[in-house]
Amino acid sequence: MTDLSTRYLGLTLKNPLVVSPSPLNEDLDNLRRMEDLGASAVVMHSLFEEQINVESNDLDRFLSHGADSFAEALSYFPDAQTYHMGPEDYLEHVRKAKQAIGIPIVGSLNGVSTGGWIRYAKMIEEAGADALELNVYYIPTDPEISSTQVEKMYIDLVRDIKATLKIPVAVKLGPYFSAMANMAKRLDEAGASALVLFNRFYQPDFDLELLEVVPNLVLSTSHELRLRLCWVAILYGCIKADLAVTGGVHTPEDVIKSMMAGARVAMMTSALLSRGLGHLATLRTGIVQWMEEHEYASIRQMQGSMSQKSVAEPAAFVRANYMRVLRSYTLKGSR
Repeated sequence: MTDLSTRYLGLTLKNPLVVSPSPLNEDLDNLRRMEDLGASAVVMHSLFEEQINVESNDLDRFLSHGADSFAEALSYFPDAQTYHMGPEDYLEHVRKAKQAIGIPIVGSLNGVSTGGWIRYAKMIEEAGADALELNVYYIPTDPEISSTQVEKMYIDLVRDIKATLKIPVAVKLGPYFSAMANMAKRLDEAGASALVLFNRFYQPDFDLELLEVVPNLVLSTSHELRLRLCWVAILYGCIKADLAVTGGVHTPEDVIKSMMAGARVAMMTSALLSRGLGHLATLRTGIVQWMEEHEYASIRQMQGSMSQKSVAEPAAFVRANYMRVLRSYTLKGSR
């Protein structure tokens, strides 16, 4: 019998299919269906730093400072009272979710500073979460902030929260660090039990008729998986922390590729938003079918099999493949 089990964040999961944060996870009935359809764990929708700080109105003052200089810019800023679920509601939802389903629940905090994170990280743990994911959504726009300062912010955040919790801590990263491998190593040393690659930074659009900044959510496609595969394959075997892929996971083949690169789990949201929760069952069936056809007995057998751990100089390997791609394009174009 095909063994789909994997280990992630110290937890034994029945398969590598993990649901990543989205509004879908705010509904208990959805969580029950996810479990029934084959999800092995769920990362809850994020509790935002802004939600934690909303009572002090610090966020409003920070965002609004100088905004009256350009009326068009005001549409960037949300009404701080309109967040779907406040901190206390979030904690209660985690408690109810733990009672409603049997698969692991991973809490999620989204922010940029330690502040209230430590307090609420502990409260999420006490609410019953099996692990915590730090979704650090931060784009340094101040030209006076150096890369060293940004990296220190991440490291300090992980170290401070990890020192407070007993449950494992994962860190969801963006792909824009200048030395990703070194950053991964430092986060590993700071206590991160897993790295989730990669966060998707959403860019708003401009409505030229209304002169407003408007949200522009574009769901991922399988094409986005390539960046994740590249870095998981590079990092596999270089750090102790588990690796997870998020972004671009839509097909059974996407999950298989993620495992072969070295990921422990493949996380998804866009696929479920576009195809429905029933897609979880389709993915599981497709994975089993592929493994049987290619004579793989277990997920663990394939994990890291296409990583760069056996390559003496990964950078040279990447350069060689870069040249190979360009060369193949030239040859095709010349025909």
